[in-house]
Amino acid sequence: MSDRFSVDGPAVVTGASRGIGRAVADQFAADGADVAVCSRDEDEITEAAAEITAAHPGDAIGVECDVRDRDAVGALVEAAVAEFGDLSVLVNNAGASFMASFEDISENGWQSVVDVNLTGTVNCSQAAADHLAGGGSVVNVASVAGLDGAPYMSHYAASKAAIVNLTRTLSYEWAGDDVRVNCVAPGYVATPGLESQMGISAEQVDRDRVDRNVGVSAEIADVVRFLASDAASFVTGQTLTPRGVPPIEETPDL
Repeated sequence: MSDRFSVDGPAVVTGASRGIGRAVADQFAADGADVAVCSRDEDEITEAAAEITAAHPGDAIGVECDVRDRDAVGALVEAAVAEFGDLSVLVNNAGASFMASFEDISENGWQSVVDVNLTGTVNCSQAAADHLAGGGSVVNVASVAGLDGAPYMSHYAASKAAIVNLTRTLSYEWAGDDVRVNCVAPGYVATPGLESQMGISAEQVDRDRVDRNVGVSAEIADVVRFLASDAASFVTGQTLTPRGVPPIEETPDL
């Protein structure tokens, strides 16, 4: 039986073949929600959907989708509605990044990251808008980089900052349709991407320790679940920052 902290309506989760998106989809399906998951790799997302369905009460379908492609995004949303008959939650998680100094980022490199992170969020939100109206929830996944900045990731940080602002703006516009729009801006999370960049794996993270600044995907999924659930009925336009112990700002010499 669901409670106010559970997600029980059909959901779309982008970038869900691994990492945070996969953890979110698993959490929703464990609550009994049906989930449409997508990524750009058809084989990978088909396998992920099958694993989610086999492991949890909720059903899952996997759809190949590049969130930069408006037609593909429209097909994703329509597939979810056709399969599940409704849509209650959208989680905009698909993202891209790479490290480079600002002056070394090419026009194509800048545009590709902004298109996936920001334009992808716009595409999915616009496609889902009519289906969410009347009582839906959108959770956008940004990053503390969008709040604090991130050296050698200016394109990523700028796109995530825009998502934080878009969240606040849409929360005003969509409140009249009973749609809540919130954002999660995680700190370091031990995803496959972080492991490849920094060599930190999820197995190295001790969730019982408070004194840490690296989390695991399931911890971010818990926050997304809260924001998507009825327990957050009085929360909209907010950005939560699960980041562990924040760094202490050094006092400059005077």
